[in-house]
Amino acid sequence: MITCYNISAVMILIIVVCNTVIWGVNGCIGRDLRCGRHGPPIRFPFRLKDTEYGCGYPGFDLTCSHTNKTLLKIPTHPHPVILQVTSIDYKLQLLHVSDPENCLSKQFLKLLQSPISITPFQFESSDHNDSFTFLHCSSLFCPVYIEYSDNRLLDQSFDLIHCTKILDISSSVFLREGENDLVLKWSKPNCRKCEIKGKMCKLNNNGTEDEIECFDRHHKSTKKILLLAAVVFFGSILVTLILRASLCLYTHFKLKGEDETRIEKFLEDYRTFNPARFSYADIKRITNNFREVIGEGAHGKVFKGKLSNEICVAVKMLNINNTDNDGKEFINEVNAMGKVHHINVVRLLGFCADGCYRALVYNFFRNGSLQNFITPPDDMDHFLGWKKLQQIAIGIAKGIEYLHMSCDQRILHFDINPHNVLLDEDFVPKITDFGLAKLCAKNKSIVSVTTVIGTLGYIAPEVFSRNFGNVSYKADIYSYGMLLLEMVGGRKNIGKLSEENFQVLYPEWIHNLLEGRDMQVNIEGEGDDMILKKLAIVGLWCIQWHPINRPSIKAVLQMLEAQDEGNLTVPPNPFNSTTSRVGDIPKKYSTLELEAIHE
Repeated sequence: MITCYNISAVMILIIVVCNTVIWGVNGCIGRDLRCGRHGPPIRFPFRLKDTEYGCGYPGFDLTCSHTNKTLLKIPTHPHPVILQVTSIDYKLQLLHVSDPENCLSKQFLKLLQSPISITPFQFESSDHNDSFTFLHCSSLFCPVYIEYSDNRLLDQSFDLIHCTKILDISSSVFLREGENDLVLKWSKPNCRKCEIKGKMCKLNNNGTEDEIECFDRHHKSTKKILLLAAVVFFGSILVTLILRASLCLYTHFKLKGEDETRIEKFLEDYRTFNPARFSYADIKRITNNFREVIGEGAHGKVFKGKLSNEICVAVKMLNINNTDNDGKEFINEVNAMGKVHHINVVRLLGFCADGCYRALVYNFFRNGSLQNFITPPDDMDHFLGWKKLQQIAIGIAKGIEYLHMSCDQRILHFDINPHNVLLDEDFVPKITDFGLAKLCAKNKSIVSVTTVIGTLGYIAPEVFSRNFGNVSYKADIYSYGMLLLEMVGGRKNIGKLSEENFQVLYPEWIHNLLEGRDMQVNIEGEGDDMILKKLAIVGLWCIQWHPINRPSIKAVLQMLEAQDEGNLTVPPNPFNSTTSRVGDIPKKYSTLELEAIHE
């Protein structure tokens, strides 16, 4: 499909092709090229290899290094010699070269041993023959050393005892003593007469390589070509902008129509209880480019968004850099929530898995989490009342019961806490955040947990140590019990949050409350007193150290929905070492365990 970027690429290609043609001609008739600012001017017969610019003569190819050095490659056996071109004298047709590694004597020896007659270059000769002795001196930076016939040394302080002779040679080759400089010359093509006249040189148009012609450096057609290049260049830009603007407008309205279709499809999926898959661009539009943050946790931020004017959503963006779980949290949540539908479990509307971006889309609840309403009863601005708290407690328990007993696979949440319970406009609780959830078959309840998972203060003892029993759905019961005690106490139930040391603040106080020794909780009536005691007793049963002493969620519901608390007995204090023993669940509810549990 054609896009704005496709059009731009095509127009840029047109511009490059046009300029290549123009400057290719210009490079041959009137412009010097260079490797960097300070490199020697490159013009006929030389040309830059691997470029469309300039024209040249066979064998006169030069290249630019990554450090903008001008390099000449001379074929020798077994490996070519690569020299740096330091200057070019076009009038005398001389080429000054050096060794980029500052060891010209080594390269000079290779050139003498392997004649360069196959190239258009020859050595520049001196007026008389000179004899050279090539020595191999392993202790020098440049191991090939030259001793001249009159015993002149490049380094008078150097002791030749450390060297071995390689070759004696007599030659008229011009080599400057003590310098990293060698002079090469060329005779064909002969452009001296053009250069002396201040003109440039090129091959005849008839294709005869032996004949050249001269022309003015400032060619008559140069201005016209430059003007044409400017017209083509700016005209191409103008056409590109017009085409791009037109295409982008078309794409905008086309995508807008596609967005509306996608939303309609989503709403249709919404009605059939199927979570939708969003692209990252969809998520950005839904959240208005992530404008409003409504929450933040260890695994990412939560943003408020809109699917339409009527449907608000909460979008949980998982951290891109969070590689600890290798995407398991995202997979767990989508896998667990994709087909879960219960009034007390938050609804997964959709998800995003676009490249490295991961997001989960849920219903938005204006009341936020239950944590906002865990306050002392005398806080009249936030306290919901004991009847409402009982309804919320029962709703959470029904959500857990659905996860434990009514899904195709049993879902163990492992992170039940007030932050993970949302309240809708009618204060109906919704369990959320299934990133740590475990799925197991209905005929099994024990799961394998290799690390401590959950939120400190709500983690069951058996998750820390198997001495308390196997890890099962009873871990969720413990977390739920801690949540109930916080609802009764009106504050966080734990002190310093550190993995090494945290303190449960008031189970002892709850026991004193139930025994009538501490009545700091405001009780408005007899009914409220019954609700408070019921929530406290059930919470204490749920946080027993040993999983077998905790009731199932079905038993919890039976106790919470009982009309009176007369049959409920206060369990032993699990945080008192003298009473931390295996006890008995009230007989009326002891038969409500899940049959698959064997601990």
